[in-house]
Amino acid sequence: MDLHNQNITVGELLDNPKSRAVFQRRFGKLMQHPMVAAARTLTLKQLVEMAAVYLPKKTIQDTLRELQQL
Repeated sequence: MDLHNQNITVGELLDNPKSRAVFQRRFGKLMQHPMVAAARTLTLKQLVEMAAVYLPKKTIQDTLRELQQL
């Protein structure tokens, strides 16, 4: 999948069934959080920066790699 140098929006990723499935599989219950809807306008780059506070770097890198392979 073309992530547009991580400038693709979270909304675009969530609207795509394949990329949404990646997030669902990796982050399960977190996908139910109300902030997910609020994050739709963020770019993937912005999301990665925010997630780095809460998630291990390897988890983020593995997720990005999987999204790129779609």
